Amino acid sequence: MVPLVTLVPLVTLGLATALLGCDSGSSEGSGGNGGTGGSNDGPLRILITNDDGVGAPGIDAVVEALKDDPRNEITVCAPAENQSSSGDMTTATPPPLQATEATTASGYPATAVDGFPADSVIYALENLFADRPPHVVLSGINEGQNVGAVPSGQLSFLSGISGTVGAAKTAACLGVPALASSQGDVDENGTVDYPAGLAEVLLWLESNRGALLAGEAAVEDITSINIPSCNGEGEIRGTLEVPLATENPNEYLLNGPQDCTSTVDDVPNDIEAFFNGYSTITLVPRNALMTCDDLN
Repeated sequence: MVPLVTLVPLVTLGLATALLGCDSGSSEGSGGNGGTGGSNDGPLRILITNDDGVGAPGIDAVVEALKDDPRNEITVCAPAENQSSSGDMTTATPPPLQATEATTASGYPATAVDGFPADSVIYALENLFADRPPHVVLSGINEGQNVGAVPSGQLSFLSGISGTVGAAKTAACLGVPALASSQGDVDENGTVDYPAGLAEVLLWLESNRGALLAGEAAVEDITSINIPSCNGEGEIRGTLEVPLATENPNEYLLNGPQDCTSTVDDVPNDIEAFFNGYSTITLVPRNALMTCDDLN
């Protein structure tokens, strides 16, 4: 790959201030009235990233679905290699991060960052959106679900250690609305159902396009969508807006298969709903696990 540019010192309060502007403060609880953007003119500027790496199939599916729509302006910036389970980690500088020109699996131009998913977001905002920030960051589609909050000492709850979610939270901390999307895991003989995940991503994007263009989308939380892979057994039962689970009393294997043939209707949170065959839409606070605090 051809060397592109190096990253200036990773994140500064100045970057956060410049991106957040007057509509969204840098502390949790402010900025709920809207992210970056503020104009209905022109295409929707979309930064696409992930934690599986720039060549992964999930990010490729999103890019291929969006790239030919004249209403979209696509920029891809993702880790050069798989950085799953890196949460919102960032690389200490100096030395500066390295970035190279790359492509997605289908050949769309991209920037590959030698760092974590959060690094990729920060790099893109500093170097690829120098004049105008993106309207939205799409992180994913991840290979594997990211459900549940992370109570102290229970790091097996996936949303807290997910680089996909971490990248989205980092974007929101810097004033850019963000979506994290994760497709359900399967066993070694199964097929990860990226088309099902893509349908949810596209639906979310269209439902929020107007607010994103107008700079009115909230940034105090990010949206996390988890989509089951039914693997030929049943169908996704629907889509539910549910809170993050903070416990797992039924002891679901959190990286295990989903039951799309389930008839369980008492699904009060994302773990219960997801493992019983529902796609879940969940808000995750951008400063969960002190993501915003650590940036500043």
